[in-house]
Amino acid sequence: MLTDNQMDRYADILLWGLKIARKNRVKTNDTVMIRYDLGALKLAETLFAKILATGRNPVMRTLQTPTMEKKFYEISSKRQLTFIPPGDEELYRQLNGSIVLLAPESLTHLAHIGPDIIAKSLKARKFLRDILDKREEDGDFSWTLAMYPTEALAAHAGMDIKEYTDQVAKACFLSSDNPVEKWETLYRKAASIKNRLNRLGINTLHVESENVDLVVKQGEKRRWIGISGHNIPSFELFISPDWRGTSGLYHADQPSYRSGNRIENIRVVFKKGKVVEASAEKGNDFLLKQLEMDSGARRIGEFSLTDKTFSHIDRFMANTLYDENYGGKHGNCHIALGASYSDTYAGNPGDLTSEIKKRLGFNDSALHWDIVNTEKKRVTANLAGGGKALIYEDGEFIYG
Repeated sequence: MLTDNQMDRYADILLWGLKIARKNRVKTNDTVMIRYDLGALKLAETLFAKILATGRNPVMRTLQTPTMEKKFYEISSKRQLTFIPPGDEELYRQLNGSIVLLAPESLTHLAHIGPDIIAKSLKARKFLRDILDKREEDGDFSWTLAMYPTEALAAHAGMDIKEYTDQVAKACFLSSDNPVEKWETLYRKAASIKNRLNRLGINTLHVESENVDLVVKQGEKRRWIGISGHNIPSFELFISPDWRGTSGLYHADQPSYRSGNRIENIRVVFKKGKVVEASAEKGNDFLLKQLEMDSGARRIGEFSLTDKTFSHIDRFMANTLYDENYGGKHGNCHIALGASYSDTYAGNPGDLTSEIKKRLGFNDSALHWDIVNTEKKRVTANLAGGGKALIYEDGEFIYG
């Protein structure tokens, strides 16, 4: 498991991430919610003390255990599935920060639960996410997410707990004397790539690999973002494209765990912005039901690339936070089915209304599911002024 020194460094990195993800200044008396699995209790305690020391107010919330989660979906009535505890809305309207610490004891305990039941609960809570999205757009809120190694994660990834913990430490620079400095260096390197991409005037992106032939329309008033503090670790650079311009084939060769289900070899075909064909070698029924969650579930919400020279993650981790940032031999590309991110808007995200988002092709959904391709690939930008530019090849961004 992580040493006390690594735990302390992990907490420092998370607070750094929360700070740089915030548009407005972090203030004394800010309210920061820490939601954590019981397996991450020591890290939560470390963060609690550090937040108090800065004059901010930590609000602690434990996540449901696998047994609680299983019973919730097995026993709840329709009314209980959509129940919102008193005070949640008031708290969310006052929050300035959120840190989520995932340390799952089980990854498959919900495999027998119908995806429609899970979707009903997610959709009922979507308005709370909308509140935080708006606060983030206004610069009054930021969030970050981290994962703590567990035996369950290690087992599903095909590693022992030491190997798994070493991957976490390597990915987050936890063995460095000053890991925050490492992250700040990476932050500056990523900024130069994002600046180039945002100056190119990209119209569409063409992704080609052995099993991918996908065209994505970047969209009007978009900017590339990433390594922004939101996820630790995070090495991806991404946009939320205009969903209406997506066409072609996408294949996720990396497995995905979602709501207690393992899904393998997802294949989706887009036509005029919507998934018209979908299949998976394992978890096919779950995939199809997720795509029926709402009208936005069949649309793209994110397009992302990870540079292998940034990421030290070289093993499948059975956790989306790490797997969507996989470096390995060829880096990775991933798309998200479902909701888009308003902070990829090139203007002031606080000015975005639902009408403007709709006009610009930002997708809205209760679903946001990252599916990852790790094949050797090239990504070509078709430019608005004519011509092409190779922006990514064999796992690395092209700087020229």
